Amino acid sequence: MHSAPPEELVLRPIGLVRSPHRDPEATPIQPLFAQGCPATLELLPSLEEGLQDIEGFSHLILIYHLHRSEPGPLIVKPFMDPNPHGIFATRFPSRPNPIGLSIVRLAGRRGPVLDLLDVDILDGTPVLDIKPFFPRFDSPEGAKGGWNDQVAEGDIEARGRRYKK
Repeated sequence: MHSAPPEELVLRPIGLVRSPHRDPEATPIQPLFAQGCPATLELLPSLEEGLQDIEGFSHLILIYHLHRSEPGPLIVKPFMDPNPHGIFATRFPSRPNPIGLSIVRLAGRRGPVLDLLDVDILDGTPVLDIKPFFPRFDSPEGAKGGWNDQVAEGDIEARGRRYKK
């Protein structure tokens, strides 16, 4: 028997991203276009113990609240393509639930602070969770990128790289 999803979920941030990105219009579209961009994740001190053994990973998956995003339509024109697509076939920030995901490079750890690179996340963004990136599980062979596979490489480069070092 199927049940309905809960009306509401309560999530508590585990920390904040501190990055040079303050203007959404000047923030890179994906971590690929934020190469070398430094940032920190300031974890709540009470959660520091949960970082044990994280230094062995080169990359982390950050799940965060798109705190400056407004709800939008279910059909959108994503940054990478002028054609409309369903919101769930894009990474467009105006979503029914404003949740973002980025794979960032771990540069180091100082207690409850993670030093990160390749960050495409706005300053002050609340982080909901950190997951390690496992290359053997998170890079499936034969993966397809849907409509994004049809976007010319030059168009992706021109639209995605908005951060100026």
